Amino acid sequence: MADGAPASGPHKEGWAPGFLDVSRSLSGRAWRQRPAEASVVRAHMQGLGLSEPLARALAARGVLADQGADFLEPTLKRLFPNPSSFMDMDAAAAAIVAALQAGESIHVFADYDVDGASSAALLVRWFRSLGADLPLYVPDRLTEGYGPSPLAFDRLKASGADLVITVDCGAAANEAIAHACAVGLKVVVIDHHMMREEPPQCLAVVNPNRPGDTSGQGNLAAAGVVFVLLAALNREARQQGLFADRAEPDIRQWLDLAALGAICDVTGLTGFNRALTGLGLKVMSSWGNPGLKALLAVAGAEPGPAKSNHAGFILGPRINAGGRIGRADLGARLLSTDDPLEARALAEELDALNIARREVEREVTETATRRVEATGQHADGSAVVVVSGEDWHPGVVGIVAGRLRERWRKPVIVIGVDAVGGVAKGSGRSQPGMNLGRAIQAAWREGLLLAGGGHAMAAGLTMRPDGIDALRDFLNGTMADEQADADALDWVEVDALIEPGAASRALFEDFERLAPFGPANPEPLFALHGVQAREPVQMNGGHVRCRLVGADGASVKAIAWRCADLPTGRALLAGQSGLSVVGRLKADDWNGRKGVQFEIEDIADPRMAS
Repeated sequence: MADGAPASGPHKEGWAPGFLDVSRSLSGRAWRQRPAEASVVRAHMQGLGLSEPLARALAARGVLADQGADFLEPTLKRLFPNPSSFMDMDAAAAAIVAALQAGESIHVFADYDVDGASSAALLVRWFRSLGADLPLYVPDRLTEGYGPSPLAFDRLKASGADLVITVDCGAAANEAIAHACAVGLKVVVIDHHMMREEPPQCLAVVNPNRPGDTSGQGNLAAAGVVFVLLAALNREARQQGLFADRAEPDIRQWLDLAALGAICDVTGLTGFNRALTGLGLKVMSSWGNPGLKALLAVAGAEPGPAKSNHAGFILGPRINAGGRIGRADLGARLLSTDDPLEARALAEELDALNIARREVEREVTETATRRVEATGQHADGSAVVVVSGEDWHPGVVGIVAGRLRERWRKPVIVIGVDAVGGVAKGSGRSQPGMNLGRAIQAAWREGLLLAGGGHAMAAGLTMRPDGIDALRDFLNGTMADEQADADALDWVEVDALIEPGAASRALFEDFERLAPFGPANPEPLFALHGVQAREPVQMNGGHVRCRLVGADGASVKAIAWRCADLPTGRALLAGQSGLSVVGRLKADDWNGRKGVQFEIEDIADPRMAS
């Protein structure tokens, strides 16, 4: 069988790279089949008993013949890394256990997003299992900014802290941590963000993305790094005799928190991180964490098997809302509490904040879109879009940057300017192939920023407002060489070409074996050819719902998000026929129907193709 040729299953004839004659879709993107090695496809079919489409999708994700079992059924036993392979992990565990034994006051300093909250809650729960209290400190986004600061450490020192564990932050806070040490605090850093060559001078800096670290676990979120730390803490505590008269904590009960951080921080779900996330979702499915259970209830969602969507679209935005426009510690407190009444109160507060956040986000998105389109940055060949506005809430600029990146398929930085304080704070989201965190670090070294950091796909910054134009010019110059790489990666890569009638629950469940999905393991995309959009309806938020009907009359329900004012949405609303459509199959369990819905990613009109 030649590569690219279907053997059986829901594929249609005419399958080939660059299929359907689509050189550019209505969104300006090219389509192609996700490439897969034919010999690996055959090995997965024969060795694992998979259907040809599923075997092809597995091979297309880079899963080799001898890796299929670990990918489809990952286990911690086979994939858990040796904690000692992380630079400074042993030193961190020894310092923490020694402080615990000495009765010192240990505090955790956490970032205010989901990953930070999950990381903090993991540590709080481990300490609680040993009968110890671990106070939380989460900096206020508006008054303290991102990460550790001298002011925060002064407050911690005044409160009686002896040892501070920073989670999801601290790897680049050299000056602040130097101040902490100067005032007599001991510090352990647990992080995953990109960092400078010289780490902060403290007891330990554990970061798989630290220069010189050889753990090979750079795709972990901070919560994943903390989970490995818990294993190291158990080992150290066992060696020190702390479990002589008490049970050793079973850290697997907290896998749900590790999965939450991994999914909401958009990490690459391969290897150990995939096992951590997949098994964590199984733990989450019992909804034993009172905070997660309460948050699910206030969101109006039904308890049941947890999926990535629960974390990414139901739980995550509400947990983040506290740090974005409310009290920064709400998320960490929610995930740490064992009191159902406290959990319910915190969940209701976070849900209300999330409603307010959505309105603020909508207003900033609309204004930022108009400003970018007025300047032409979105269409003038710029490598990066940089847009700013007075008093844009710093808690939503990252979300807005993500929305605009989806719209224009290039990195976007959105900056809110404090007209009174004279400081601008921004957040950016990037495209695959363009390392925004590295570019922001370079801008900081050039003196264009007061502070800045992040990773390849996301970054944050603080700067003077009068330097925004210079930053835009610098980033466009710095990242121009990466633009061609990003364009080469910006394909719509399809896993299977099907008829609307083949978009079944059985097909959906077959491909669900590849879950959980995320970077490095994208959700499967299916293509429909020659379909018409019927019964189109524009919904609140600019979404479009319709039915996609094939030549044989078979159809599938479909929805396209935030597209009514875009060419894709206009094609659906016009009821065009002869369309080629790419999208994802989603479960449709409304009223127990056990069906599917087609979530549209892109649309092409072959009559317009060159």
